[in-house]
Amino acid sequence: MALMRITSPHAHGPQKTSWVMQQVLLATVPGLIVLTHFFGFGTLINVLWASILALAFEALALKLRKRPIGFYLGDYSALVTAVLLGIALPPYSPWWLITVGMASSILLAKHLYGGLGYNPFNPAMVGYVVLLISFPVQMTSWAPPRGAGELPGLMEALQACFTPGNYDGVTMATPLDVLKQNNSLLVEDLWQANPQFGRWAGVGWEWANIAFLAGGLWLLYQRIFTWHAPVAMLATLTLMAALFYDGGSSASGGSPLFHLLSGATMFGAFFIVTDPVSSAVSVRGRLIYGALIGILIYLIRVFGNYPDAVAFAVLIMNLAAPFIDQYTQPRTYGHVKSGGGD
Repeated sequence: MALMRITSPHAHGPQKTSWVMQQVLLATVPGLIVLTHFFGFGTLINVLWASILALAFEALALKLRKRPIGFYLGDYSALVTAVLLGIALPPYSPWWLITVGMASSILLAKHLYGGLGYNPFNPAMVGYVVLLISFPVQMTSWAPPRGAGELPGLMEALQACFTPGNYDGVTMATPLDVLKQNNSLLVEDLWQANPQFGRWAGVGWEWANIAFLAGGLWLLYQRIFTWHAPVAMLATLTLMAALFYDGGSSASGGSPLFHLLSGATMFGAFFIVTDPVSSAVSVRGRLIYGALIGILIYLIRVFGNYPDAVAFAVLIMNLAAPFIDQYTQPRTYGHVKSGGGD
């Protein structure tokens, strides 16, 4: 009797790499709109210039590796890296800063390890950290948000990017920076003395975080990733902030709501932590991975030297992801746990 030739059971669905990347790009639109409204055209120019560079560097790397350029450019992964890095950079970043960041992301963090699927670290965060360590002045020069200063027009924004030596822009510390460096004022007084503080966190920052939260919920609805890592990250960050919050003294590390709506919290939770290549893959592993990132973000923000610690926390846990997966592997289907029976 002939046996049926069947393969092992596999799940088939429409989630090709290009479709997933397109959904991620779509989910960033609300955050980009809010950032543009509050900070001007700077972030849009960052993203557009980074996208051009990403495609160029990707094509160069593929050509050097003798891989089909059109096929790999069509997966949109380079564009996703460009958009994520462009959003993370300060608005009105100079062209050369974005160029160095994209070269680090695409050539160093991605293709040096073999391309998409082989990179152990999140490419966008590698580019961001390279820039933050190498060019701290440019990476901490944030434009004042709408309501706290005058927004540059489109031509001024282009001048700031491509002829930065001829542009004299106004910069302002972020709310995380201000709170970090405060050593004399109560949080309530600090809020009144600094125009960049909003109702809960910072002017523009809180609404940008809400917009990225909306984009993240869309990705969850589309089942691009599971809830485990982002929820674990946000839950532990909230818990840490609640445990150490002292009510608003001059030594305060900030309230839970402040940490949730400041900096890159929601952007990191739903667009960085959920990277399927560099994160943990098991269910328990994702919970542990996300929870440890949340703890690290709070510790680095409050006790470290970098106020917005998402990139450093993610890269540290990228390094630990294989170790986490090693000890959180699910039981093989059809097998029982050791000592659980015959």
